[in-house]
Amino acid sequence: MSKEIAGKIYAAFDELSQRNTRPRKLIAERLVQLADDGEDFTTDDLWQELRQSEPRIGRATVFRSVEKLVDKGLLDRIEFADGTHHYRVCSGTHHHHLTCTRCHRVVEVNLCLPHEQLDAIGDQNNFAIEGHSLSIFGRCKSCQ
Repeated sequence: MSKEIAGKIYAAFDELSQRNTRPRKLIAERLVQLADDGEDFTTDDLWQELRQSEPRIGRATVFRSVEKLVDKGLLDRIEFADGTHHYRVCSGTHHHHLTCTRCHRVVEVNLCLPHEQLDAIGDQNNFAIEGHSLSIFGRCKSCQ
């Protein structure tokens, strides 16, 4: 999985006309590690971690890179019930997230509303549905 994710991240940077600089290489390497460990992150935490090996890495570089990878579908932005959010390298297939309201544990869930239901919601409100996200909040077993 590591090589595949790294390749997709580098390809996304290339496609977005982002030079493959040392900071972007560090960003890609750390994202691969996070993906392999199944961990989510905040952009600020990512920036602070990267600064340990590259003190001059710009906060804006990290934040822009993360947002571009979200736009390309390589990272998911996960919203929490308290209004905060994290990012995560996910499976690439359509899914949603179940998040713990206490510890912020994130679990990928493969469930979705049926297309008929989405179409009905669009029809009832005179909308052409183009996509959706479903946020599910609760408490994990450890936090119950």
